[in-house]
Amino acid sequence: MNANYDACIEACLKCIEACNVCYHACLKEENIGMMRRCIELDRECAEICTLAVNSMQRSSKFVLKICELCALICEECADECKMHDHRHCIDCAKACSYCAGECRKMIA
Repeated sequence: MNANYDACIEACLKCIEACNVCYHACLKEENIGMMRRCIELDRECAEICTLAVNSMQRSSKFVLKICELCALICEECADECKMHDHRHCIDCAKACSYCAGECRKMIA
């Protein structure tokens, strides 16, 4: 595995966890309709982060493109989560923003 990927892999793993926690907590919110977009983006973000980790671990030739898409989805998820004042959304927004930054650094 390429050691240059370590920080990005770690950020993606933290983002996956935060998105999964947020997703699960959003499903339990009183007004689930208001959380629909957040739930959707949490799933998208966790899935692209998982793909990004896997691609980095195997040094895929597509890793830069995957990480570019990962950064885009993480940014969108962070923007959505920032619109909610639930602790799980706040934590998710931070993890997504950090992950997007690490992905952007790697592809720069």
